[in-house]
Amino acid sequence: MPADLDPLFQPLEWSGLTLPNRVVMAPLTRSRAGQPGDVPTELMAEYYAQRASAGLIVSEATNISPIAKGYVFTPGIFTAEQIAGWRRVTDAVHARGGHMVLQLWHCGRVSHASLHGGEPPVAPSAVTGETCMAFALDAEGRPARIPASPPRALTLPEIRVTIDDYARAAANALAAGFDGVEVHAANGYLPHQFLASNVNRRTDAYGGSLEGRCRFLFEVVEAVSGVVPRERVGVRLAPLFSGNDIADANPAETQGHVATHLDRVGIGYLHLADTDVVRQVEPKMERILAIIRPHYRGLTMLNGAFDGERARAALQAGAADLIAFGRPYIANPDLPERLHRGGPFNAPDPATFYGGDARGYTDYPALDAAG
Repeated sequence: MPADLDPLFQPLEWSGLTLPNRVVMAPLTRSRAGQPGDVPTELMAEYYAQRASAGLIVSEATNISPIAKGYVFTPGIFTAEQIAGWRRVTDAVHARGGHMVLQLWHCGRVSHASLHGGEPPVAPSAVTGETCMAFALDAEGRPARIPASPPRALTLPEIRVTIDDYARAAANALAAGFDGVEVHAANGYLPHQFLASNVNRRTDAYGGSLEGRCRFLFEVVEAVSGVVPRERVGVRLAPLFSGNDIADANPAETQGHVATHLDRVGIGYLHLADTDVVRQVEPKMERILAIIRPHYRGLTMLNGAFDGERARAALQAGAADLIAFGRPYIANPDLPERLHRGGPFNAPDPATFYGGDARGYTDYPALDAAG
């Protein structure tokens, strides 16, 4: 299909930026931050710069504070060294004409005490996720998935500190050169834990009723929007996600209420994720859209094992404005060009997804431009 007719390659004006195409690099945890200090490295700058032809890059999930961490070797955005490291990344992406937002992450109960000097993870309530797995060092000192530690409930003062942590991290993202931020409120992490009735057992202002369970996320979005222009703030939701022991009694009601609020306050975009498909669960995007579309009219990004054909169909149908690609971006740094040509596509190596060096990270070949 000629580029001028291909819906994937129509430019999009977003908050003063011209995105050259509708192909988004989805947030991908790769666990390669420099140690000590979880600092973004030159290797990470090279990795993201290789993928700068995306219409927009959403960074890997990035810890907003020390207690937010749930996975070893993941970067943060709360120290001067981390800010400087991310500045190298954004400078490299911008030098190649790309645009990039930072995803703000707090794992909550999906964590392990060893990542916090022996202190337990925090959550809305002291409810252990029976299937929650952290990524930490095992008994032999090797990175591995291990059962999450039992969490303790955040106090009211700690909730307010956590909301401030989000705002501070957003300000640090601007200092690091990002074009915006995305609040990670999906996949069973802290904001999603507050939303879910099976995790949030609080009886104060941040629990109980639907409004109470949504309060934390709404206050986080408001705090972040106080330091980043609201039109540059995205929010990621996974309305029907079933991992990390999330089992909300009425996800359609909860997520529809969230969508109504986000539409009313006018965020920059809503990122809807159907990441259960990675676990070979039946795709749920049509059901997700049925929940969200009646309540949200703004810019929408979809993520859920899309290929070129499905992505074009979603854009043409008006179901989305942007399509985020995850695993295909691991192995195909020039994914937009490959989508335009219809392939070929490199296959990713799962053995190198998390941790390691350049192998399986920056060594995937791009298409020969002359070929």
